[in-house]
Amino acid sequence: MMRGTGKAALGMLLLALGGCANLASWLPQPVDASVVERAAVNPERAVYQLDVAAPTELRKLLITYLDLSRFQNAPETDSITAAELDRLVLAAPAQARSLLETEGYFNPEVGVDRFATAPGAAVLLRVWVTPGARTLVDRFELTVEGELKQSLATQDAAATQLLGRLRRQWALPIGRAFRQPDWTGAKSAAIAQLRAEGYPTAAWRDTRAGVDAGSNTVQLALVADSGPLFRFGDIRIEGLQRFDAESVRRLSTFSAGQPYSEKLLLDFQERLQKAGLFEGSSVEIDPDPTTANATPVIVRVRELNLQQATVGVGYSANTGPRLTLEHLHRRVFGTRWIAKNRFELGPDIQSWSGEFTSHPLEGRYRNLLSGSAERLRSTEELRSSWSARAGRTQDTPRIERLYFAEYVQSRLDNPSGSTQSSAVSANYHWVWRDVDSVLLPTQGLTANLQAALGRTFAVQSAAGPFGRAYGRVTWYQPLGASWYATLRGEAGHIFAAADVALPDTLLFRAGGDDSVRGYAYRSLGPTLNKALVSGRVLLTGSAEIARPISPRYPAFWWAAFVDAGNAADSWKDLTPALGYGVGLRWRSPVGPLRLDVAYGQKTRAARLHLSVGIAF
Repeated sequence: MMRGTGKAALGMLLLALGGCANLASWLPQPVDASVVERAAVNPERAVYQLDVAAPTELRKLLITYLDLSRFQNAPETDSITAAELDRLVLAAPAQARSLLETEGYFNPEVGVDRFATAPGAAVLLRVWVTPGARTLVDRFELTVEGELKQSLATQDAAATQLLGRLRRQWALPIGRAFRQPDWTGAKSAAIAQLRAEGYPTAAWRDTRAGVDAGSNTVQLALVADSGPLFRFGDIRIEGLQRFDAESVRRLSTFSAGQPYSEKLLLDFQERLQKAGLFEGSSVEIDPDPTTANATPVIVRVRELNLQQATVGVGYSANTGPRLTLEHLHRRVFGTRWIAKNRFELGPDIQSWSGEFTSHPLEGRYRNLLSGSAERLRSTEELRSSWSARAGRTQDTPRIERLYFAEYVQSRLDNPSGSTQSSAVSANYHWVWRDVDSVLLPTQGLTANLQAALGRTFAVQSAAGPFGRAYGRVTWYQPLGASWYATLRGEAGHIFAAADVALPDTLLFRAGGDDSVRGYAYRSLGPTLNKALVSGRVLLTGSAEIARPISPRYPAFWWAAFVDAGNAADSWKDLTPALGYGVGLRWRSPVGPLRLDVAYGQKTRAARLHLSVGIAF
């Protein structure tokens, strides 16, 4: 009987050991052999492995911030004992609930299970979470104290509109899931908006988030102390040596006594940067409540050198390789005028352009005198031209305007012969931008409109009056999932009698990097005696989609596109040429670099296009 009992006990022991082996086979994370070795070397150190069973976004939160996770990977010097591990296990559910509350889960079920392994090996701890329903915003109330409240009591329109914007633009509205990061961000955004729109010393007097865990709702109540309404005072300028203060003051768009606006200061600072006189600039106020009625505007500038020379080497698919030389004098002959000369030298193009622009005038205008001369070879022709302009420019945050009178003369030599003509005209150019970034836009709209009225003078053909209209619109739109779309349309029309000859620079061609890809620069247009010439109407369009190649390299994109368009002598003669292809984009800090391979359906050939920058 004793022998039988011994055999039975031995069998049960073997079964138990086999059961332990089966248990280890379904654990979610296998025990690291190196961890077992360290446990054997240092038996006082608590060695364990941690598994967190929770939805993906919550699992990442818990693994990052739970003390159990932090001490698991601690160095030997910061290791914990078995007793300390027991305390961490007991504290883990409460700590996990606190972390889950920051994500809006106030009724979670949390537990910690401990799984024993082989003697001396690491213990496996599993933290499991059932988050339950997420808490939603059920009520939102925003009130104000201070001078803003006093203005509201007098039914001041500006104060009423400001409070309305604060409430409409509140970033955590009713029905939205409540998260601690969103709550903090919404408060920061609202007080920043109040400070930016006239009340730079505004602060929260009270902010409350009352959570009803039973109904999974939260009530938000906020009270802001606006402080005094600040108004602009004198402009104080620091850092001027070569340039005069009046050129700086004329770039501001506000006047003394006007309510403070952070946007007006940022616009002022941007115009200083674009003035071409300063290397750096900053514009700010001193938020001292005692000077709120006339707060000084402090402008700090770092001037650029009086003269600047630049030598460059470049290449474009349109005109090939080139060498550029530029010289800039920011106070030529000691006057308030900027002189700029630019030379471009290449196998297909030789050009010079020069201009005198005044320092800023009243209303952000500048006077302009300019001239240019160009010798351009494209396809089977040679064009020689020169022009002279006199006018005014105006640059506002969204709009650029250019008014000018121009004289232009052009000669065109091609297989059909030579033509020469000139014209004088009055012109208006208008550029409008509403994009998220001028250098690297992904959302918004740009428009470029041009109009001209004038008279031509020709030797071989009739002279007479003419009109010219041109427009280009580009639309940028995110599509979601890191996809972006760009649509472009371009059109032009010459209004003149059929026998009136115009300089070639005023007529239209299509083809090239920023026109119809898949075709050479200026290679699309009507023909005369089998020779390509410029047309009197133009129509092109483009559709492109793009996305980053990899999340690891967000500045590198791939793209696919379709272009179409042409130039002709009349709309009934216009037959669009189609081009399509794929490309790469590098969104560099100074603008996008584009490399495209496009197939021209009309020529049945592929063409490489390379360009830098944005054409508006």
